[in-house]
Amino acid sequence: MAELGTKPIASNRRARFDYAILDTIETGIVLVGSEVKSLRLGHVQLADAYARVLDGAVWLDGVHIPPYPFAHGIGAHDPDRSRKLLLHSREIERLASEVARERLSMVPLSLYFKDGRVKVELGIGRGRRRADKRSALAERDSQREIDRALGRQAKGRG
Repeated sequence: MAELGTKPIASNRRARFDYAILDTIETGIVLVGSEVKSLRLGHVQLADAYARVLDGAVWLDGVHIPPYPFAHGIGAHDPDRSRKLLLHSREIERLASEVARERLSMVPLSLYFKDGRVKVELGIGRGRRRADKRSALAERDSQREIDRALGRQAKGRG
């Protein structure tokens, strides 16, 4: 029987730095058997991945899933192929119009198993410029200092 619950496979930490994520969506993904086996071993690269809407479907490009080492010949897969994301048609229409109207990007934030099935957390966001990235870093650092000070104060060292 398949494991229940969620088990993380990989996350795209760089995406949260490069994009101001406005919304997230959980989607399914169409995979072949050897891809799932590679994912169970944790072999995947999300670094340059993105999603796009083509002909009424959402496709995930730039994800590299290396071939499963024990799958040869017919069972092997193309590691860099486009993979279809599973969404309802209304969600696809809403995403397509939102992305086109507001010039947003769709990037995968993480891959995980949920009740034995592979899911993709897709982030919809706007690309950050260099100055935006610097201000986000400064904001994160100041928040970290505040948290440290509050932690010291709670321990009676403040």
